[in-house]
Amino acid sequence: MLHRCFPWDAAAVEDHEGGALWIARAHQGEGRHDAPEHYGCLYLSDRPVSAVVEQLARFRGRPLRASMLVRRRLPLALATLEFDDAAGPLVDLDDPSTLGRERLRPSVVATRTRAVTQRWSLELWTRRPDAPGLAWWSTFEALWTNVTLFDRAVGRLRVVDLQPLTLTDPAVDAAREFLGLAPPR
Repeated sequence: MLHRCFPWDAAAVEDHEGGALWIARAHQGEGRHDAPEHYGCLYLSDRPVSAVVEQLARFRGRPLRASMLVRRRLPLALATLEFDDAAGPLVDLDDPSTLGRERLRPSVVATRTRAVTQRWSLELWTRRPDAPGLAWWSTFEALWTNVTLFDRAVGRLRVVDLQPLTLTDPAVDAAREFLGLAPPR
């Protein structure tokens, strides 16, 4: 199971704008593994709190407000997605043997310099045409696994659950505590 926190349009078809499986390729280019001229991707996490932290981290030091759960005038939602293992193994960037084989160093995988991560992501996408995506550790908490799923594998996802986020949602509360956001007033 994987989780995605995203701006949700309740009227959208799953793989269209605002849907749980929509790849916003036209808006990609600044993300960790983006290469929109070659592929689109979805950013997913192995646990709900990680997906929500990715969305709320920019608000550190502030009190949590309902407006923080909105993007582009759409409510943030948390989707639980089942990934079909038949898609093949993800490139596991938390595995030392994978890093050695791919000639990557942990510091290069974890850097916040997007030009670096985008360059090696594109190289892996090109060299590993059967790989559905990348698994790597969250830069917020190394025990959390994040997944970058390439567009070639999105058809292997199935939406299991989809809920708009609220200030009282357990994943929002866990993310708030993790980030040190003040409780809502």
